[in-house]
Amino acid sequence: MKLAAMVLGCAALAAAASNETILIHNADVYPVTGAPMKGVSVLIQDGKIADIGAKLVPGKGVRVVEAKGLRVYPGMLDSATELGLSEISAVRETVDTGELGEFMPQLKALVAVNPESEHFGVVRVNGITSVMTFPSSGGGGGGRFGGGERQFISGQAALIHTDGWTWEDMEINRSAAMHLIFPAIAGRGGRGGGGNPDFGPDLIPGAAGGSYTQARRTYEQQIAHLSEFFDDARKYQKARAANLPGFVHDLKFEAMLPVLDRKVPMAVSASRASSIHDAIAFAEKQNIKIVILQPRELGKVGEELKAKNIPVILGRVLALPETEDSPYDEAFTLPLEAYKAGVKFAFGTFDNEFVRNLPYQAATAVAFGLPYEEALKAITINPAQIWGAADKLGSVEKGKIADLMVTDGDPLEIQTQVKHLYIHGKEVALTNKQTRLYEKYSSRQ
Repeated sequence: MKLAAMVLGCAALAAAASNETILIHNADVYPVTGAPMKGVSVLIQDGKIADIGAKLVPGKGVRVVEAKGLRVYPGMLDSATELGLSEISAVRETVDTGELGEFMPQLKALVAVNPESEHFGVVRVNGITSVMTFPSSGGGGGGRFGGGERQFISGQAALIHTDGWTWEDMEINRSAAMHLIFPAIAGRGGRGGGGNPDFGPDLIPGAAGGSYTQARRTYEQQIAHLSEFFDDARKYQKARAANLPGFVHDLKFEAMLPVLDRKVPMAVSASRASSIHDAIAFAEKQNIKIVILQPRELGKVGEELKAKNIPVILGRVLALPETEDSPYDEAFTLPLEAYKAGVKFAFGTFDNEFVRNLPYQAATAVAFGLPYEEALKAITINPAQIWGAADKLGSVEKGKIADLMVTDGDPLEIQTQVKHLYIHGKEVALTNKQTRLYEKYSSRQ
């Protein structure tokens, strides 16, 4: 009975905190989708932005946060991570991204998210309020745990907040995208670059050391195998709609229905221009929506992406060149190349280690020619639009979820500090393992 009472008490406190009415007073607001507003207030009520204005008067019971000289921005969104699914990559028991199987669309990353992951506290300190977390496993070689079987579809990526008691609390969209690791012929063959093998390298098993003819044959076989799975999924869709006698439900094909109906995009890992071109052709044939993950080159395919309105999630800008012959600034200038091509893009860090550096990835792109406003959009409103959450996230606008950061300067500058962070209208403590250790040992007598 005592335990039950304690649980109910904690739940009541959490609900009260999330429903707290807060007035961020006299701040400079940078909505991203409009011009900055100087010396205005932001009212947070029931987890949402209730109002923005210069003459807002706090009512009874409203907590006022004085923000004169501070700035309010929308919380940042990292479009590709493994947050909540991977804690220590070298310790297998703490990693939940290594499921085996060629086609696993029924897997949901959300249900495996660990809200107590230390990584969440680290990224919140830098103003990151939401992320896409992917159920990825290593493509091309059977996953990071071996097995020799290539994985094509790793499961459903979830759009989540970076704070919450449970994964249900953290959920924004549990099926924001389906992850497809697209086959390709050429391996990376570089210095390591900015790619993450957990999101699927452009490599065909057995291609290394073999002839191009062999690699091409293997590639065509894998494309045919992938097409066969989609064909089977469409047959299942038709049989389900016809309600035929003896129809048997299949979890894999059930999970594919929103993709086939174009309600959920397929997030396609394809890094080279040739792979991207083939992925676009595959999507056209299958009549599905796609988002390209982690391209390392665009070239002429940029025009194709623009023409077909296909967005891309760029990988880390602070990365080495892919090959010995690549320009030193290959990764630095890719955002500018996408911008000039008219391709909608957002940034993703594609791991856990560098998520905290998301704003500095965008800042590096600015140093190499990308307009500042576009860099800021690429970590706020652009990803919200790409993942179908622009009505909830990505800008400081009335009616949207109150995911906000209050800073003492430009969030793309490394010296800027986040003074307050609000996720779903609740102020979140800016603490993590590092701050706790600092306080512990700095106070030691």
